[in-house]
Amino acid sequence: MTYLLLAIAIAVEVLATSGLTATAGFTRPLPTLLVVSGYAASFALIAQVVQRMPVGVVYAVWSGVGTAAVAGIGVMFLGESLGPVKVLGLALVVVGVVALNLG
Repeated sequence: MTYLLLAIAIAVEVLATSGLTATAGFTRPLPTLLVVSGYAASFALIAQVVQRMPVGVVYAVWSGVGTAAVAGIGVMFLGESLGPVKVLGLALVVVGVVALNLG
């Protein structure tokens, strides 16, 4: 159940982050409300998860997986580039998350 809550928190945060461009600098009310609500929901879920798992591991997984997912969404849907340096950076994030979980 803890990992499910973490996965939901990551998914909600990724959706909220992906919607940031639609806010037009927080000048569009509905997208802004959705983004802020998404972040609030994600933090509420993370607050539950850290009661059952070490905060360092939770934050590493949350931020690492979220970063990789948002980068993938940026490439696939937002026209962002993906060069060798970005691929290396994402690989290092993933390796870091795995190392923290193994440690």
